[in-house]
Amino acid sequence: MAKIRGAVVIDQDRCKGCRLCVVACPTQTLALSTTSVNHRGYAFSEDVNPDACIGCSSCAQVCPDGCITVYKIREE
Repeated sequence: MAKIRGAVVIDQDRCKGCRLCVVACPTQTLALSTTSVNHRGYAFSEDVNPDACIGCSSCAQVCPDGCITVYKIREE
């Protein structure tokens, strides 16, 4: 049986660092950047644990700016 995992793509230039996606993620896949900021001066969300993503799309649903896209990848 194939396993489904997720892949998160974040538009870091549009992210304002509100942390809603970090809180909504059940697998702690996302976190705010601690080393850099985007061109608007915000610490942006980044995918820090990509192997943990289950593709639930909770992060994308709560993002007020629509910065997150979640893809489901089928692994054989």
